[in-house]
Amino acid sequence: MILNDVHVGIQPRRPRKRIGRGVGSGHGKTAGRGHKGFYSRSGSKRRAGFEGGQMPLFRRVAKRGFNNAAFADTVVIVNVGDLEKYFDDGADVSVDALVARGIVPSRHDAVKVLGNGELTKKLTVRVHRFSGSAEQKIVAAGGKYERI
Repeated sequence: MILNDVHVGIQPRRPRKRIGRGVGSGHGKTAGRGHKGFYSRSGSKRRAGFEGGQMPLFRRVAKRGFNNAAFADTVVIVNVGDLEKYFDDGADVSVDALVARGIVPSRHDAVKVLGNGELTKKLTVRVHRFSGSAEQKIVAAGGKYERI
């Protein structure tokens, strides 16, 4: 092995194959598609999962049970510590206020407040769900919580 020749021919970025740009390019005429047949035509492609006529894997594997992921509610979690950080004392915390401050994304089914963190401010919190510890911390700080 000659050290000068080790990296000869190795390219960090291979140039794009410019097909259909004339005979001199080496990819002219049929543009690498060969002659006739399905794959020489425009719009020809194998569908996803096609295995050359063999029974595809997704049809060979047994399908059992039910998954509720497609139908489940999107529940956004907000911690009590976040309410402490983003809201002033005596503030009215609603879903709209949470969305306006960017704490909660606008697309969701429910908002749940969890008891992670400390709360010292008196807040009125109106969201869909609360954990038990979140309810205790809100009441202990002198605030109120309402389910909507």
